[in-house]
Amino acid sequence: MDVHRTIDDVTRRIIERSAPSRDRYLDRMDQAASKGPARAHLSCSGQAHAYAGAGSDQQALATGSAGNLGIVTTYNDMLSAHQPFERFPDLIRSAARDAGGTAQVAGGVPAMCDGVTQGEAGMELSLFSRDAIAMATGVALSHNTFDAAVFLGVCDKIVPGLVIAAQSFGHLPAVFLPAGPMTSGLPNDEKAKVRQQFATGEVGRDALMAAEMAAYHGPGTCTFYGTANTNQMLMEFMGLHLPGASFVNPNTPLRDALTEEGAKRALSLSALGNNYTPACKVLDEKAYVNGIVGLMATGGSTNLLIHLLAMARAGGIHLDWQDFSEISEVVPLVARVYPNGLADVNHFHAAGGLGYTIHTLMDEGLLHPDTTTVAGQGLAEYTREPKLIDGALVWQDGAGTSLNEKILRPAADPFQGTGGLSRLTGSLGTGVMKVSAVAPEHRIVEAPARIFNDQEEVKAAFKAGEFTGDVVVVVRFQGPRANGMPELHSLTPVLSILQGRGQKVALVTDGRMSGASGKVPAAIHVCPEALDGGPISQLQDGDLIRVDAVSGDLEILTEGVLDRDPVQADLSGNEFGTGREMFALFRRNVSRADAGATVFGDF
Repeated sequence: MDVHRTIDDVTRRIIERSAPSRDRYLDRMDQAASKGPARAHLSCSGQAHAYAGAGSDQQALATGSAGNLGIVTTYNDMLSAHQPFERFPDLIRSAARDAGGTAQVAGGVPAMCDGVTQGEAGMELSLFSRDAIAMATGVALSHNTFDAAVFLGVCDKIVPGLVIAAQSFGHLPAVFLPAGPMTSGLPNDEKAKVRQQFATGEVGRDALMAAEMAAYHGPGTCTFYGTANTNQMLMEFMGLHLPGASFVNPNTPLRDALTEEGAKRALSLSALGNNYTPACKVLDEKAYVNGIVGLMATGGSTNLLIHLLAMARAGGIHLDWQDFSEISEVVPLVARVYPNGLADVNHFHAAGGLGYTIHTLMDEGLLHPDTTTVAGQGLAEYTREPKLIDGALVWQDGAGTSLNEKILRPAADPFQGTGGLSRLTGSLGTGVMKVSAVAPEHRIVEAPARIFNDQEEVKAAFKAGEFTGDVVVVVRFQGPRANGMPELHSLTPVLSILQGRGQKVALVTDGRMSGASGKVPAAIHVCPEALDGGPISQLQDGDLIRVDAVSGDLEILTEGVLDRDPVQADLSGNEFGTGREMFALFRRNVSRADAGATVFGDF
């Protein structure tokens, strides 16, 4: 089937818009590829330094020609999503030796968890950690001793940071190796119910702790469809995972087999062989459009509306939120995974998973089928699923139909006809909303505003019983320049309670919400942010606001608001503690949210 006209038109527009910077980027990658790895050109002393810790691989590094694989890892054993990576380097080294090559850990990069830092000062480093991860990966690969690289990362800012760096070294093949989701625990809706009960004082902290521990109970990613699992979806849609690798549980024979095969695949794609496939060839304009389609079709995390802009920019590709909006208009929502439904990612995977999702979207002409991937030419490879048969890893045709249409539906008969994310614009600025989890009756809110400069002020007002009618809660000075743009997910239980009481309620903020953004309509990432004097800084209590996810309107209805002087806030409390002082340079130089909230320009 031909590619849908809108998908094709948006892609052509991106190609035209990006042409100058993309051409410069590809020229640099060609030059880097022509020079090859510096390993063979290092001095004897330099080579000795690089090989001294390699044990039995020293001689192969000094004289072999099958390739040396760099491993960039986000391993730590404080976070469940990254704990499984502890075993991966040994698996990768063994697989590389089987292929006649070698593998070395090039470096470790930081990996923080937004779930731990929600509502804490550390959350103000979260978004900036993406660019710090990219920089740390650059340091890891700067020795230029590798023929290909594998990237071990899963969660929120981590995969985007690794992708940014992989494009900086885009002359090298890059394969991303996930850890997989933890097995299913306490259902997400039951966990959310206990959180709301705690917020109203119905249950104590002991009950809350028991519920959280039952939900987050083992190694692997959280099982809801937040940013971490949205990242995994993107890596398949964009061709950087092996097909079907995203949602295989950790520490299983199939997971290990996929890790080993990923290492061998990365080596096979190096310039030393006949199938040279650098990352810059995989991550082109069509791959990014496919990623946006996947985001819309599955109702993925709003964080990716920021990350994808920054990721693409690193490869000389310029995306904007209008691209997302137009794609969302023609891409149906085919998945219901919490918070968009009751299922978790394990249930989604069992229902047909990403293989079926890609299959049904391709059938409707909503994906570019002719992309280059680490699995070969064409996205059709990603409709197949891995199996371990008699100890051998093989790929077989995936599900041709959904195995549970309450979770996953054909694109021709979707849950809704448009995508799961919407762009909103108007006199209040530009923002985005995750609408896939918001019931249709809650998608339009017109109500007086209550203005806050801090999320703790919102919680205090709730506890004081101040929210008695319909309300648009405005939380400002939460943008990237103000305080690093923390997620405000800890407001979700409070706002959900108000909505449950029958009140019309919406959130408007220049900050972020979690990838688990819930049932309350939230216009987030509002630009310009308050610190830049955006209209959000001119609002006062009682101003009438309209948040309309149906028409895409974000409007101030009270006259004269834009004639007021912008409010100034004391942000000195955001500058120190928990490492924040080290990121002052980021806050001063970060771009707007609708430009990726990044300290990097074109590479």
